[in-house]
Amino acid sequence: MVAKKKGAGGNLNRSEVITVRLDPKLRYLAELAALKQRRTLSSYIEWAIQDSLNRVYLREGTGYNGDEGTTFFDETDRLWDVDAPDRFAKLALHYPELLNYDEQKKWKLIRENGNLWKGRMIFGKWTWVVEEGDLIIERLRKYWDEFCAVAEGTMDSSVLPTWAKEDQEEEQSTPPPPPPPFPEEVPF
Repeated sequence: MVAKKKGAGGNLNRSEVITVRLDPKLRYLAELAALKQRRTLSSYIEWAIQDSLNRVYLREGTGYNGDEGTTFFDETDRLWDVDAPDRFAKLALHYPELLNYDEQKKWKLIRENGNLWKGRMIFGKWTWVVEEGDLIIERLRKYWDEFCAVAEGTMDSSVLPTWAKEDQEEEQSTPPPPPPPFPEEVPF
């Protein structure tokens, strides 16, 4: 028989626990509103946050032709993932302006690491474009802890994955020869 956790009433899945400071008046009013809705204070606060996500805009709309903008709730599926590397990449690719300074350092390391991106050799140099479809997410997951540690300054960048930055064969690094010239007379 499974022992019931102390203080765990009902069969609800528990969320993450956070500590919040509330003004005494705000807490009192929130408790009253929770009572009115027959909720616990915790459940009421979770509901209120979720409700506000429908009203806080990531991108303001023009109001023209039905462009009402984009709320955080609208972008839930685009931004959320259970894996931290995936979640970070989604945020950085779609809304880099929301990254804090430490996250910007981490994103710079990721953007500039050719091992994580689909690309190709152009004139003997490995080139890639920073786009969602070009990120090799499996490699980011594999090296996530290293990227975090380097961005935090607890590890040297030598622990990050490397890639062949330049083609070793000289023939491929030279541009292709020009096409042959057209004959002076073209028969029609």
